[in-house]
Formats: sequence, structure tokens, C-alpha cells
Amino acid sequence: MSYRNKVYVSMDADNDLRYYELMKAWKQNDNSSFNFYDAHDINTILDKSEDSIKAGLQERFRNTKVFVLLVGEHTKYLYKYVRWEIEQAIKRDIPCIVVNLNGKRKIDEIRCPAIIRDHLAMHISFNAKILQYALENWPDSEEQHKRKGDHCAYFYNDSVYQKLGL
Repeated sequence: MSYRNKVYVSMDADNDLRYYELMKAWKQNDNSSFNFYDAHDINTILDKSEDSIKAGLQERFRNTKVFVLLVGEHTKYLYKYVRWEIEQAIKRDIPCIVVNLNGKRKIDEIRCPAIIRDHLAMHISFNAKILQYALENWPDSEEQHKRKGDHCAYFYNDSVYQKLGL
């Protein structure tokens, strides 16, 4: 098995790509401690057939340590790739972080795709500091919750956000 150290980011590319681009900008900012190893850097998918795209995405998943889902206004309606990506993360037992683009700090029952709503995942707002905190802490916490048999949505208390200056 290859070394899994990448962060796989799933999103509504038609409407929410700018948030993913902002995450990459945070990573490049010299004044920020935000960092992630982007699974999308693994390969370039040139053949745009669905089979080829999914084969390329499978390669990315094989190197993924954490799955991040950016949840915008239309995300829950996307089945062809976003739902498939969520299914892959769940099937592969990859820790999931759900990032609400509307600022909610816990599960957004209206916008969150149903497939991940009742799955063990951390739900946070879109912000570099809380996302970095989740990337660094959720995988270990998720493992502890799994051992206890937990299968629900989690979120950080306001004290965590306050500690991060948010």
C-alpha cells in the first residue's frame, strides 16, 4: 500500500471552486501555518470520459489520508461525482471533514448531502485556522470515536474556535 498523506477535496466545481482555490492560496501564504498535501496534485486527468475520470480519482483516493467535503448551496444535489467521492471516502474508511461554506460551525441539515449526514464526520465552518486544526486533530479523534462505535456528526465547541481566535 502506498503512503497515504494527501487531502482529497470534493466540491461543487461549478459553483464552489473558488473556495478550493482559496484553500490553495492559504497554503501558499507565507504568513499562514495552513498546509495540506493536495491529492489533486497526484495526476492530471486528460481523458474526460466518466470511466477515465473515476479511474484517475481512484488513484488519488489510494493516497488520501483525509477527505474534505466543501458544502455549498448545491452540493447535496450532485450525484455523478460528489456523491461517488463521498461513497469512496466512506468505503475506504477515510476520516471525513465537512466544511460549511455558509459559516455554520456544525452540521447543516439543509445543505449536507444525506449520504454523509449520519456518517462519522467533523463539521466545521470554512476558515483556514479551524480547517488546519481539524486536519491535524480529527483523524486521531475519529479513530477513537470509531473504536467506541460512534457513527454521527461531530463539531467543535465554541471554545475551540475561540482558542483559534475565531
